[in-house]
Amino acid sequence: MTVKKSERLIVKFITNQASQDEIEALTEWLKDKDNELVFKDFVKTNYAIDTTMNSFDSSEIRKQLSERIQTENSVFDKRRFSSYYKYAAILILVLGSLYFYKNSDVFHPKQNVIIPREDEIVLQLGNESEQTLDLKGTRNVTDKSGKIIGKQDKNRLIYDKAYTEGTLEYNTLKIPYGKKFEVQLSDGTVVYLNSGTSLRFPVQFSKKQSREVSLTGEAYFEVTKDKMHPFTVNTKEVNVEVLGTKFNVDTYNENITTDVVLVDGKVSLYKYEKTNQNQVFLTSGEKGSNIKGQSAITKEQVNTEYYTAWIAGSLVFKNAPFEAIIKKLERQYNVTFINKNKVLGKEIFNARFDNEPIEVVLKYFSDSYAIDYTIEGDRITIN
Repeated sequence: MTVKKSERLIVKFITNQASQDEIEALTEWLKDKDNELVFKDFVKTNYAIDTTMNSFDSSEIRKQLSERIQTENSVFDKRRFSSYYKYAAILILVLGSLYFYKNSDVFHPKQNVIIPREDEIVLQLGNESEQTLDLKGTRNVTDKSGKIIGKQDKNRLIYDKAYTEGTLEYNTLKIPYGKKFEVQLSDGTVVYLNSGTSLRFPVQFSKKQSREVSLTGEAYFEVTKDKMHPFTVNTKEVNVEVLGTKFNVDTYNENITTDVVLVDGKVSLYKYEKTNQNQVFLTSGEKGSNIKGQSAITKEQVNTEYYTAWIAGSLVFKNAPFEAIIKKLERQYNVTFINKNKVLGKEIFNARFDNEPIEVVLKYFSDSYAIDYTIEGDRITIN
């Protein structure tokens, strides 16, 4: 195992984001006494644990780790669980002091511990009341008159399937930095909403009109086919019209361009009012782009996976300037970057992170590109 990989596993374990396989890989690596020394040195350096780290209540640590194993692996079969517990026992010996450190008031974290902000997802009913959504909860969603219009199941909101002949009533979902959400509209269309995104949509679509929603931020659409009711995504710069397809729209306010990436099907892009002359059609695997404030819409063939990896929690940077990278990191982790290195802001990078804690991401850039940074709460300063 390389040094970078081992450090990545250590950080993921410390931040409670390591999978079972990753914990097993880490414990196998720790069987080597030299690696155990490397581990302790890494922990001391990065988490400010002094020599008293070796004094801890092993029975309490065993209890804590056992509870964690049972919580995370309740569906494992007995053989698998026994194997995992064997690895856990090794970790108790080597990492017990770390658990003691994390659960004790004796030690105090260094200023390089990142504490992201925690903001709520908001559902706005029309232009009136707002409700916050608890991602751990399940409940019915009602309109302003108390009528049930759908159901929330943790990070997914499902509206009752129905069309209306009356006046349209709108809801707006506002997703803060650091969170993602999924909504199934009343026509069956599924929309995945990225961090820092707002989607306005009818509670029920009209039987007599096309289906229209408004987007700020980034979302991935899986549109239900309905030839009688075309589906349109309205953004500040570009409109996207489809009958039934899968595509990603990136229209964050701070972006220079609005980008539409088509995964499957066919879409039409246009600005302002649609005419036969101003439409640009995309087929599967193409990206359509419009520079904000300009009229032209260009298109090119792309690897769509780069643009949809965020749905699974991944971050992919391809020929991306550092200033754009830190903006994505702000949205992903709900932290604030202050970049004092203006030259670095223009540098181009390629990288991919799959559900990594932000500590791993920062260490990667620090180790690979000698980027210096300091942390205070949820603020990260690039020097």
